[in-house]
Amino acid sequence: MTKYLITFPSRAMVLTEEEFPAVVEDSHAVIEEAKAAGVYVFGGGIDESVAPVRVSADGSVASGTYPGSELTGGFTVLEIPTREEAEEWARRIAAACRCDQELREFGYDPAS
Repeated sequence: MTKYLITFPSRAMVLTEEEFPAVVEDSHAVIEEAKAAGVYVFGGGIDESVAPVRVSADGSVASGTYPGSELTGGFTVLEIPTREEAEEWARRIAAACRCDQELREFGYDPAS
């Protein structure tokens, strides 16, 4: 089976304070459904209060990221047999989170 990454940047989730509790409840419900279906691998949100660093091949550490890269918001990794099923889960997550989701496929590495 293939692993899929479903993500959204934090700027995509535009909610009022009143809407937020329902989004949390709905998104947790979809994750529980994914767990019950046996397709959930892991997920979470990027802690944006902790600054990213870039670690070089020589071992040095510098603040920041690659120019132009952005990783914020939430993510879910699912292991699913077909792309169509992955798109359906992404639709369900998008509806629960009230924002578009990106769907990406992990490349298979037999050594991992």
